[in-house]
Amino acid sequence: QVSLVESGGGSVQAGGSLRLSCVVSGRTFNTNAMGWFRQAPGKEREFVAAINWNGGTTYYTNSVSGRFTISRDNAKNTLYLQMNSLKPEDTAVYYCAQSQRTFGSSRPDDYDYWGQGTQVTVST
Repeated sequence: QVSLVESGGGSVQAGGSLRLSCVVSGRTFNTNAMGWFRQAPGKEREFVAAINWNGGTTYYTNSVSGRFTISRDNAKNTLYLQMNSLKPEDTAVYYCAQSQRTFGSSRPDDYDYWGQGTQVTVST
């Protein structure tokens, strides 16, 4: 059974940092791209960042580029999202997802397994 479990969410003040983790089990990790998405209250789920199968290529949505860093440790079946200079508009539930492909994508339809989400709240 495939499982993606996120952790590391919490409440921080604007300008602070958080590091999200996502541990994948039950499926090969090191051949698939991974991604982070987020969903704020009343809004659709949106792409945040993606990374290809070996970590060699990363992708970011414009609003987080330069502040967030996606990475992976294939030996630990773990995906990370380092979030710095957090803003109130980053408040959302963050989801990790595993792609059907080897290269990252911003399209949710390219991901077939999802975690349950972890809440990130940034206050002023």
